[in-house]
Amino acid sequence: MAEIVQQRIEDRIPELEQLERVGLFTKKEVKSIIKRVTALEYKLHRLIVNKEDFIAYIQYEINVLELIKKRRAHIHYQFKREEIEYPIIHRINSIFKRATNKWKDDVQLWLSHVAFCKKWATKSQISKVFSAMLAIHPDKPALWIMAAKSELEDRNSSESARHLFLRALRFHPNDKKVYQEYFRMELLHCEKLRKQKIQLEQAQMDLGEYEFSPEILSGKLAEVVYKDATGKIKEAEFVISLLNIAAIFDFTKDLQESILQDLQTNYTDDSSTWDFMAKRELEAPGAGEELQTAKGRASDINRREERCCQVYEEGVKSLNTEPMWTCYVAFLLERMKRKTNVQELKEKRQERLLGVLQRAHDCSLLKENYYKNWLQILLSSGDAEGAASVAMTATQRYSQSVTMWSLSLQTLMELGSRDIGRCFQDALKHVNPKESLPLWQLQFEWSKANQSAEETEAILKRGLLSAVPAVAMEMKECYLDWSYSTGGYKKARKTFTSLQENRPLSKDFFTRMIQIEKEQENPKMSNLRDYYERVLQEFGTSDEDLWLQYIREELGPLGQPENCGKIHWRAMKFLEGESVERFVSKYALLQTGHL
Repeated sequence: MAEIVQQRIEDRIPELEQLERVGLFTKKEVKSIIKRVTALEYKLHRLIVNKEDFIAYIQYEINVLELIKKRRAHIHYQFKREEIEYPIIHRINSIFKRATNKWKDDVQLWLSHVAFCKKWATKSQISKVFSAMLAIHPDKPALWIMAAKSELEDRNSSESARHLFLRALRFHPNDKKVYQEYFRMELLHCEKLRKQKIQLEQAQMDLGEYEFSPEILSGKLAEVVYKDATGKIKEAEFVISLLNIAAIFDFTKDLQESILQDLQTNYTDDSSTWDFMAKRELEAPGAGEELQTAKGRASDINRREERCCQVYEEGVKSLNTEPMWTCYVAFLLERMKRKTNVQELKEKRQERLLGVLQRAHDCSLLKENYYKNWLQILLSSGDAEGAASVAMTATQRYSQSVTMWSLSLQTLMELGSRDIGRCFQDALKHVNPKESLPLWQLQFEWSKANQSAEETEAILKRGLLSAVPAVAMEMKECYLDWSYSTGGYKKARKTFTSLQENRPLSKDFFTRMIQIEKEQENPKMSNLRDYYERVLQEFGTSDEDLWLQYIREELGPLGQPENCGKIHWRAMKFLEGESVERFVSKYALLQTGHL
């Protein structure tokens, strides 16, 4: 091993001598490099090598390259690159190759090599790295796309890029992204050829035998890719994505028309097609005279939106599905949110949206999340009766949805509905009990504000009997808080005493009672001890913070500090697992005054 390391160090001597001779590094710096490199080389020749050692070596060599670059700029010396930088770059490539041979599955390592090659190495080296990487990782479409883009952008070779895309399609014949990027590449190649032709014509150069094929210049290769792609992937969204790519290029009008025709002929059973065709109407040219005033511009926008709605109307007639109505409503909502100072346009947008929401609901095809928007619009426009009606019908449509019941009940609470008590009962009957906690909380808040104390207490007691632990625990905490706010300390203590043995129990229930006791003018330490003892019976094996709070109380003005030792001993006995270590460290901080 030592002989190999020594040989590698000796191989460096010519470049290090050059660095010192031309004044880029001092003699001391060269010695430092040799020392550091020797240590790194030895790490790479252990019996068991780590990836981190290879990365550290590569990073050190790159840092040396960067430093040489800065020193060259500083002293304005640009010679002998073949004798200084090239050996370092070759060595880094060699280390990368050794690393990627050992850790073939590490894609990030391969990509780091690619990034290094792009910055420092020759362009041919990038192709070799990509070729080796794709031989190991042919199952990753993103790497094929990256390699093809590199061929096109770095090496200016559209032929190699095309070859890579065709190979990628053998491994991934139905991958949308590969087809999209292949389609884009062919259009970019076509654009480049068109620019070359224009430049040559402007220079009036004799092209000789070389001719630009009219078919290639018009984008026929891209059309071939499109036909192949849509033959395998028959999805409207995919066709639309290819159309959007084609629209970037100004010479693809015929191709765009062809794709558009294909979309309208073969994909009318997909809501994405109707959505795309409708939104195209917004881009239609407007009347120039009207655009001079705000009102004229609003009128032009209104006409465009009307044309969009006409397309959507055709869509819902031929395709009466939830996705189709969703596209229609989403479009109108987006237009509704756009700011305008013209009141007529605002009102027209709202009228359209409310009409479509009602029709989608009548067809039972309105998505759940749009009912919230509907209710907000009705409430903001002052239509209380309409909002109440929608709130009730929404819960019939989505009778098992907690979100829908919560939204509808909140709306009815805002409107002061008389039937809300019955609605709460209906909601709790229909929804899954395990998800009913938000409804119990809402009912308690409503009852507290609108009903008598007896009725509120009855709701709380019903909640305590729930088979769902989360509901029972939450209602228990609400009951304690409500008792304290309505009947003071005595009622809170009575409630606590009656409920402290009823399971399930929560830590918050006990800590709230401790807080209530401490809020009194003359809190009793004996009561606080009782509460702490009771909560520690339930949660003392895993919650070290409770023991620390108990110790703090004894150290306080009401407590007896001599009890702290006993509490500490009990805590060490009761606590289990990692909570013991946490308790010890926190107790040490408490003793030193840092907690």
